Amino acid sequence: MEALLNYFETIPSHHRAIILIGGLTFFWVLEGIMPLFGKPYKKWKHAVPNIFFTLTTVIVNLPLAFLLLKSADWVTQNNFGILNWLPEMPLWLYALLGIFLIDFIGAYLPHLIEHKTKLLWKVHLVHHTDHNVDATTANRHHPLESLIRYLFTLAGIFIIGTPIAIVFLYQSLSVVATQFNHANIKLQRKIDDWLSYVIVSPDMHKVHHHYRLPFTDSNYGNIFSVWDRLFGTFMKLDRDAIVYGVDVFPDEAANSNIKTLLAQPFKKYEQQTIKPDEF
Repeated sequence: MEALLNYFETIPSHHRAIILIGGLTFFWVLEGIMPLFGKPYKKWKHAVPNIFFTLTTVIVNLPLAFLLLKSADWVTQNNFGILNWLPEMPLWLYALLGIFLIDFIGAYLPHLIEHKTKLLWKVHLVHHTDHNVDATTANRHHPLESLIRYLFTLAGIFIIGTPIAIVFLYQSLSVVATQFNHANIKLQRKIDDWLSYVIVSPDMHKVHHHYRLPFTDSNYGNIFSVWDRLFGTFMKLDRDAIVYGVDVFPDEAANSNIKTLLAQPFKKYEQQTIKPDEF
């Protein structure tokens, strides 16, 4: 564990890029072998806006990484934050607890708030208006959302007292986890169900991408599924009943247009509808 944390403490930027690209490539290939939805769609054309927003996410986060580093150094040097106030513990438990807590503050919490706040929901819509969810959807986030998530991660460092090694380790795990649970892959139902008791599985997260409420407002988890189960936001829906997108934004062509998606946060708010017979 010590060697792993030492590596992530000084992980080069190009190594982080390899993790991002490597994971995306792996799940892209896996989707062709064991697809969840076999309906034909133009994967390369579909990937263009998603890759664009993946790049904007990188562009937003890379120059701001120094703030994460400075903040993590400060909390470590000043023994500030939850991890530094707890009794001494084994290194593996320390790292696991840090990852666990930052998953809540840096991922679950902002995700929940984005769905419950009209202004932030209009920003988050870019992620939800994908009509063919696959591994490339994982980082389909408006640049403003990338900044929002960054700010929550920064706050998490101060609250938790997270050293930079755990921050970078978490971010690397998060990239792969989100590619996994967005990937258009079909696991055996029992395996997927078992996984969902610990981590966010593909079937569990696909419910979140259903085009109607109340399912859109469920399963906010990023890596760990415990937050949804603990706070009552966990829902199930048979994967064969899932329809991707947002019901009040049905135009697939518009939802694949980069200019339209960039302008999405500045458009009029549209309230989703609830179809009672679906639950």
